[in-house]
Amino acid sequence: MRTARIVGRGASYYHCMTRVIERRMLLNRDEKERFRKTMRQVAAFAGIEVLTYAVLDNHNHILLQVPERVELTEAEVLERITGLYGRVRASAVAMELDCHREQGRHEEAAALLYSYTHRMYDLSQYMKMIMQRFTQSYNRRHARRGTLWEDRFKSILVEGTADALSTMAAYIDLNAVRAGIVEDPKAYRFCGYGEAVAGNKDARHGIEHIAAVLGQSGNWSALSQAYRKYLFMQAGTHTKRGRTLREAQIEKVLDAGGKLSKAELLHCRVRYFSDGVVLGSKAFVEDIFESHREEFGLKRKTGARKPKYGHWGELCTMRDLRLDPVTLPVAA
Repeated sequence: MRTARIVGRGASYYHCMTRVIERRMLLNRDEKERFRKTMRQVAAFAGIEVLTYAVLDNHNHILLQVPERVELTEAEVLERITGLYGRVRASAVAMELDCHREQGRHEEAAALLYSYTHRMYDLSQYMKMIMQRFTQSYNRRHARRGTLWEDRFKSILVEGTADALSTMAAYIDLNAVRAGIVEDPKAYRFCGYGEAVAGNKDARHGIEHIAAVLGQSGNWSALSQAYRKYLFMQAGTHTKRGRTLREAQIEKVLDAGGKLSKAELLHCRVRYFSDGVVLGSKAFVEDIFESHREEFGLKRKTGARKPKYGHWGELCTMRDLRLDPVTLPVAA
Protein backbone atom coordinates (compact mmCIF):
# COMPACT_ATOMS: atom_id res chain seq x y z
CA MET A 1 0.00 0.00 0.00
CA ARG A 2 1.39 3.38 -1.02
CA THR A 3 1.95 6.08 1.56
CA ALA A 4 -0.24 9.10 0.84
CA ARG A 5 1.50 12.11 -0.67
CA ILE A 6 1.39 14.75 2.06
CA VAL A 7 1.13 18.29 0.70
CA GLY A 8 1.55 21.41 2.81
CA ARG A 9 -0.66 24.48 2.91
CA GLY A 10 0.63 27.57 1.14
CA ALA A 11 4.33 27.90 0.38
CA SER A 12 5.95 24.63 1.50
CA TYR A 13 9.33 22.90 1.58
CA TYR A 14 9.95 19.33 0.43
CA HIS A 15 12.78 16.84 0.25
CA CYS A 16 12.31 14.68 -2.85
CA MET A 17 14.29 11.58 -3.79
CA THR A 18 14.36 9.29 -6.84
CA ARG A 19 16.36 6.12 -7.46
CA VAL A 20 17.53 4.59 -10.73
CA ILE A 21 15.81 1.33 -11.63
CA GLU A 22 17.35 -1.67 -9.85
CA ARG A 23 19.69 0.91 -8.27
CA ARG A 24 22.05 0.65 -11.24
CA MET A 25 25.00 3.08 -11.37
CA LEU A 26 23.87 4.76 -14.59
CA LEU A 27 24.49 8.42 -13.81
CA ASN A 28 28.05 9.21 -14.83
CA ARG A 29 29.47 12.74 -14.78
CA ASP A 30 27.84 13.76 -18.07
CA GLU A 31 24.45 12.36 -17.06
CA LYS A 32 24.61 14.12 -13.69
CA GLU A 33 25.22 17.39 -15.50
CA ARG A 34 22.26 16.76 -17.80
CA PHE A 35 20.05 15.95 -14.81
CA ARG A 36 21.18 19.16 -13.09
CA LYS A 37 20.29 21.24 -16.14
CA THR A 38 16.90 19.53 -16.48
CA MET A 39 16.18 20.13 -12.79
CA ARG A 40 17.01 23.85 -13.13
CA GLN A 41 15.10 24.37 -16.40
CA VAL A 42 11.94 22.70 -15.13
CA ALA A 43 12.18 24.63 -11.84
CA ALA A 44 12.25 27.94 -13.74
CA PHE A 45 9.22 26.87 -15.76
CA ALA A 46 7.29 25.68 -12.71
CA GLY A 47 8.12 28.67 -10.48
CA ILE A 48 9.78 26.37 -7.94
CA GLU A 49 12.98 27.20 -6.04
CA VAL A 50 15.65 24.53 -5.61
CA LEU A 51 17.43 25.21 -2.32
CA THR A 52 20.00 22.45 -2.62
CA TYR A 53 20.38 18.99 -4.13
CA ALA A 54 22.71 16.04 -4.64
CA VAL A 55 22.96 13.82 -7.72
CA LEU A 56 24.83 10.55 -7.21
CA ASP A 57 25.44 7.54 -9.47
CA ASN A 58 22.10 5.85 -8.80
CA HIS A 59 19.86 8.33 -6.99
CA ASN A 60 19.28 12.01 -6.33
CA HIS A 61 17.95 14.33 -3.63
CA ILE A 62 16.31 17.73 -4.09
CA LEU A 63 15.33 20.18 -1.33
CA LEU A 64 12.90 22.68 -2.79
CA GLN A 65 10.25 25.24 -1.98
CA VAL A 66 6.91 25.24 -3.78
CA PRO A 67 5.47 28.78 -3.48
CA GLU A 68 1.79 29.54 -3.44
CA ARG A 69 0.28 29.61 -6.93
CA VAL A 70 0.16 33.06 -8.50
CA GLU A 71 -1.61 34.29 -11.61
CA LEU A 72 0.76 34.97 -14.51
CA THR A 73 0.27 37.24 -17.46
CA GLU A 74 0.20 35.64 -20.87
CA ALA A 75 3.60 37.18 -21.61
CA GLU A 76 5.03 35.57 -18.46
CA VAL A 77 3.62 32.16 -19.43
CA LEU A 78 5.11 32.44 -22.92
CA GLU A 79 8.44 33.45 -21.40
CA ARG A 80 8.46 30.31 -19.27
CA ILE A 81 7.50 28.17 -22.27
CA THR A 82 10.45 29.70 -24.15
CA GLY A 83 12.82 28.81 -21.32
CA LEU A 84 11.77 25.15 -21.22
CA TYR A 85 10.67 24.35 -24.76
CA GLY A 86 12.40 27.01 -26.88
CA ARG A 87 11.32 29.97 -29.01
CA VAL A 88 9.77 27.86 -31.78
CA ARG A 89 7.27 26.26 -29.35
CA ALA A 90 6.53 29.59 -27.68
CA SER A 91 5.89 31.27 -31.05
CA ALA A 92 3.60 28.43 -32.11
CA VAL A 93 1.60 28.74 -28.87
CA ALA A 94 1.31 32.52 -29.31
CA MET A 95 0.05 32.10 -32.89
CA GLU A 96 -2.47 29.45 -31.81
CA LEU A 97 -3.76 31.73 -29.06
CA ASP A 98 -4.22 34.58 -31.55
CA CYS A 99 -6.02 32.26 -33.97
CA HIS A 100 -8.44 31.04 -31.28
CA ARG A 101 -9.28 34.59 -30.21
CA GLU A 102 -9.69 35.93 -33.73
CA GLN A 103 -12.30 33.23 -34.29
CA GLY A 104 -14.00 33.82 -30.96
CA ARG A 105 -12.81 30.54 -29.41
CA HIS A 106 -11.86 32.06 -26.08
CA GLU A 107 -12.45 28.85 -24.13
CA GLU A 108 -9.99 27.01 -26.38
CA ALA A 109 -7.42 29.77 -25.81
CA ALA A 110 -7.89 29.49 -22.04
CA ALA A 111 -7.58 25.69 -22.23
CA LEU A 112 -4.32 25.98 -24.19
CA LEU A 113 -2.81 28.27 -21.55
CA TYR A 114 -4.06 25.98 -18.79
CA SER A 115 -2.28 23.01 -20.38
CA TYR A 116 0.93 24.78 -19.35
CA THR A 117 -0.01 26.72 -16.20
CA HIS A 118 -1.54 23.72 -14.37
CA ARG A 119 1.94 22.18 -14.25
CA MET A 120 3.36 25.19 -12.43
CA TYR A 121 3.60 25.57 -8.62
CA ASP A 122 2.85 21.85 -8.21
CA LEU A 123 5.22 19.35 -6.57
CA SER A 124 4.00 16.22 -8.37
CA GLN A 125 3.94 17.90 -11.77
CA TYR A 126 7.45 19.27 -11.23
CA MET A 127 8.94 15.89 -10.34
CA LYS A 128 6.98 14.16 -13.10
CA MET A 129 8.39 16.56 -15.71
CA ILE A 130 11.97 16.10 -14.48
CA MET A 131 11.73 12.31 -14.44
CA GLN A 132 10.02 12.05 -17.83
CA ARG A 133 12.19 14.58 -19.64
CA PHE A 134 15.42 13.09 -18.31
CA THR A 135 14.28 9.52 -19.08
CA GLN A 136 13.40 10.43 -22.68
CA SER A 137 16.73 12.18 -23.14
CA TYR A 138 18.70 9.33 -21.56
CA ASN A 139 16.89 6.68 -23.61
CA ARG A 140 17.61 8.49 -26.88
CA ARG A 141 21.30 8.74 -26.09
CA HIS A 142 21.64 5.13 -24.94
CA ALA A 143 19.22 3.42 -27.37
CA ARG A 144 17.11 2.00 -24.56
CA ARG A 145 13.40 1.86 -23.77
CA GLY A 146 11.27 1.93 -20.66
CA THR A 147 11.41 3.68 -17.34
CA LEU A 148 14.70 4.82 -15.85
CA TRP A 149 13.41 5.18 -12.31
CA GLU A 150 12.78 2.52 -9.68
CA ASP A 151 9.37 3.81 -8.56
CA ARG A 152 7.47 7.03 -8.06
CA PHE A 153 9.52 9.70 -6.31
CA LYS A 154 9.55 9.92 -2.53
CA SER A 155 8.76 13.20 -0.82
CA ILE A 156 8.82 14.44 2.74
CA LEU A 157 7.19 17.69 3.82
CA VAL A 158 9.74 19.77 5.76
CA GLU A 159 8.87 22.51 8.22
CA GLY A 160 10.38 25.84 7.19
CA THR A 161 12.18 26.40 10.49
CA ALA A 162 15.92 26.74 11.06
CA ASP A 163 16.14 23.34 12.79
CA ALA A 164 14.23 21.24 10.26
CA LEU A 165 15.28 22.97 7.05
CA SER A 166 18.98 23.33 7.85
CA THR A 167 19.23 19.74 9.10
CA MET A 168 17.74 18.46 5.84
CA ALA A 169 19.95 20.75 3.73
CA ALA A 170 23.11 19.59 5.51
CA TYR A 171 22.08 15.95 5.10
CA ILE A 172 21.67 16.43 1.34
CA ASP A 173 24.85 18.45 0.79
CA LEU A 174 26.87 15.84 2.72
CA ASN A 175 25.70 12.90 0.57
CA ALA A 176 28.93 12.65 -1.40
CA VAL A 177 30.97 12.90 1.81
CA ARG A 178 29.01 10.06 3.41
CA ALA A 179 29.51 7.96 0.28
CA GLY A 180 33.28 8.49 0.46
CA ILE A 181 33.39 10.23 -2.93
CA VAL A 182 34.95 13.43 -1.57
CA GLU A 183 36.32 14.63 1.74
CA ASP A 184 34.84 18.11 1.43
CA PRO A 185 31.31 18.84 0.09
CA LYS A 186 32.58 21.85 -1.87
CA ALA A 187 34.62 19.43 -4.02
CA TYR A 188 31.50 17.64 -5.26
CA ARG A 189 30.24 19.47 -8.34
CA PHE A 190 26.80 17.87 -8.35
CA CYS A 191 25.39 19.18 -5.08
CA GLY A 192 23.91 22.57 -4.28
CA TYR A 193 26.77 23.65 -2.05
CA GLY A 194 29.48 22.56 -4.51
CA GLU A 195 27.71 24.25 -7.40
CA ALA A 196 27.32 27.45 -5.38
CA VAL A 197 31.00 27.53 -4.44
CA ALA A 198 31.78 27.12 -8.16
CA GLY A 199 29.85 30.33 -8.83
CA ASN A 200 26.39 29.29 -10.09
CA LYS A 201 23.91 32.07 -9.26
CA ASP A 202 20.87 29.78 -8.88
CA ALA A 203 22.77 27.50 -6.50
CA ARG A 204 23.99 30.49 -4.49
CA HIS A 205 20.45 31.80 -4.22
CA GLY A 206 19.37 28.45 -2.73
CA ILE A 207 22.17 28.44 -0.16
CA GLU A 208 21.39 32.08 0.68
CA HIS A 209 17.76 31.05 1.29
CA ILE A 210 18.92 28.38 3.77
CA ALA A 211 21.33 30.80 5.44
CA ALA A 212 18.53 33.35 5.82
CA VAL A 213 16.38 30.73 7.59
CA LEU A 214 19.36 30.17 9.90
CA GLY A 215 19.24 33.88 10.72
CA GLN A 216 22.31 34.82 8.67
CA SER A 217 22.55 37.94 6.51
CA GLY A 218 25.16 39.67 4.37
CA ASN A 219 26.88 39.13 1.03
CA TRP A 220 27.64 35.76 -0.56
CA SER A 221 31.10 35.55 1.03
CA ALA A 222 29.67 35.94 4.54
CA LEU A 223 26.71 33.63 3.93
CA SER A 224 28.80 30.90 2.32
CA GLN A 225 31.22 30.95 5.25
CA ALA A 226 28.32 30.71 7.71
CA TYR A 227 26.78 27.77 5.84
CA ARG A 228 30.15 26.01 5.53
CA LYS A 229 30.72 26.45 9.25
CA TYR A 230 27.29 24.96 9.87
CA LEU A 231 28.04 21.95 7.64
CA PHE A 232 31.32 21.15 9.37
CA MET A 233 30.00 21.94 12.83
CA GLN A 234 27.33 19.35 12.16
CA ALA A 235 29.36 16.69 10.41
CA GLY A 236 33.07 17.27 10.87
CA THR A 237 35.39 15.74 8.27
CA HIS A 238 35.57 12.42 6.52
CA THR A 239 38.18 10.35 4.73
CA LYS A 240 37.96 8.09 1.71
CA ARG A 241 40.59 5.74 3.16
CA GLY A 242 38.21 3.51 5.07
CA ARG A 243 36.10 4.28 8.09
CA THR A 244 37.14 6.99 10.49
CA LEU A 245 37.35 6.46 14.25
CA ARG A 246 34.15 8.45 14.50
CA GLU A 247 32.33 6.01 12.21
CA ALA A 248 33.51 3.05 14.25
CA GLN A 249 32.16 4.76 17.37
CA ILE A 250 28.86 5.45 15.62
CA GLU A 251 28.53 1.82 14.58
CA LYS A 252 29.16 0.72 18.17
CA VAL A 253 26.43 3.03 19.46
CA LEU A 254 23.97 1.82 16.80
CA ASP A 255 24.71 -1.82 17.57
CA ALA A 256 24.00 -1.13 21.23
CA GLY A 257 20.74 0.66 20.41
CA GLY A 258 22.10 3.90 21.85
CA LYS A 259 21.55 7.53 20.93
CA LEU A 260 23.57 9.57 18.45
CA SER A 261 24.05 13.33 18.31
CA LYS A 262 22.70 15.22 15.32
CA ALA A 263 26.28 15.63 14.05
CA GLU A 264 26.80 11.88 14.20
CA LEU A 265 23.44 11.24 12.53
CA LEU A 266 24.54 13.26 9.51
CA HIS A 267 27.35 10.72 9.00
CA CYS A 268 24.68 8.03 8.62
CA ARG A 269 22.05 7.00 6.13
CA VAL A 270 18.86 8.31 7.76
CA ARG A 271 15.65 6.93 6.27
CA TYR A 272 13.57 9.38 8.30
CA PHE A 273 14.75 12.05 5.86
CA SER A 274 13.16 10.27 2.90
CA ASP A 275 10.50 7.99 4.43
CA GLY A 276 9.32 10.00 7.42
CA VAL A 277 6.51 11.69 5.39
CA VAL A 278 6.77 14.92 7.44
CA LEU A 279 9.74 16.43 9.32
CA GLY A 280 9.39 19.26 11.81
CA SER A 281 8.37 20.23 15.31
CA LYS A 282 5.73 18.22 17.15
CA ALA A 283 3.18 21.00 16.66
CA PHE A 284 3.88 21.15 12.91
CA VAL A 285 3.58 17.38 12.43
CA GLU A 286 0.37 17.21 14.49
CA ASP A 287 -1.15 20.05 12.46
CA ILE A 288 -0.35 18.31 9.16
CA PHE A 289 -1.68 15.01 10.57
CA GLU A 290 -5.01 16.57 11.50
CA SER A 291 -5.38 18.14 8.05
CA HIS A 292 -4.77 14.71 6.42
CA ARG A 293 -6.62 12.64 9.04
CA GLU A 294 -8.55 10.64 6.42
CA GLU A 295 -5.29 9.20 5.04
CA PHE A 296 -4.57 7.28 8.27
CA GLY A 297 -6.23 4.40 10.09
CA LEU A 298 -8.91 5.02 12.71
CA LYS A 299 -6.75 3.50 15.44
CA ARG A 300 -4.11 6.18 15.04
CA LYS A 301 -4.73 9.05 17.45
CA THR A 302 -1.63 11.24 17.03
CA GLY A 303 0.67 12.18 14.18
CA ALA A 304 4.07 13.09 15.67
CA ARG A 305 6.61 10.33 16.20
CA LYS A 306 10.00 10.86 17.85
CA PRO A 307 12.74 9.37 15.62
CA LYS A 308 14.86 6.62 17.15
CA TYR A 309 18.62 6.26 17.60
CA GLY A 310 19.40 9.93 18.01
CA HIS A 311 19.22 13.13 20.01
CA TRP A 312 16.88 14.88 17.59
CA GLY A 313 16.03 17.87 19.73
CA GLU A 314 12.50 19.03 18.90
CA LEU A 315 12.32 17.29 15.50
CA CYS A 316 9.59 14.74 14.88
CA THR A 317 8.39 12.73 11.89
CA MET A 318 4.95 11.43 10.96
CA ARG A 319 6.08 7.90 10.16
CA ASP A 320 7.57 5.60 12.78
CA LEU A 321 10.16 3.50 10.93
CA ARG A 322 10.99 0.13 12.41
CA LEU A 323 13.52 -1.40 9.99
CA ASP A 324 17.01 0.16 9.91
CA PRO A 325 15.95 3.81 10.16
CA VAL A 326 19.58 4.81 10.81
CA THR A 327 22.55 2.92 9.33
CA LEU A 328 26.12 3.68 8.32
CA PRO A 329 26.43 4.28 4.57
CA VAL A 330 28.21 1.88 2.27
CA ALA A 331 31.21 3.65 0.75
CA ALA A 332 30.95 4.26 -3.00
